[in-house]
Amino acid sequence: MDSLELQVGAGRLVSYSPVRELPWRVVFEDEGAAGYCYACDGRRATVDEDFDVTVMDAMLVYNVEAMQREDDSDRKRLLTVEWSRDGQRAALRLDGVPQVLIDFEHRESRCRSNFPNFMDDGRNNWRSADHAWDDAAMTQFEEAALTAE
Repeated sequence: MDSLELQVGAGRLVSYSPVRELPWRVVFEDEGAAGYCYACDGRRATVDEDFDVTVMDAMLVYNVEAMQREDDSDRKRLLTVEWSRDGQRAALRLDGVPQVLIDFEHRESRCRSNFPNFMDDGRNNWRSADHAWDDAAMTQFEEAALTAE
């Protein structure tokens, strides 16, 4: 499990699949306005710092302004990324609460915000028209993690 203690408004965490043969990685970035989680494929080349073609999907984790209104203190938050044993699925949690679930094998992601959603243009083999949260999928991920321990 990878983790980062952050203050809302700034932070970055990169987590790689525990299976070395797999190119998957999860990237979390908070650039000041919002915190986003990205499902990435390391086989794709990074063009430059401004555009990362390794991104297969993007999910909103939080809006900074809303988080600061909700909790007016400047408290630190704990961000974690946990992987399945087979390295095909990952869950991102904020303060222990699951926010994003990524399934690289089935090319789909889920997030509590269900945002952003894109029309299927036929060019991407990743399901991005809907990111609706699925408690059953998260429970299945957690049960598999407990069974593996």
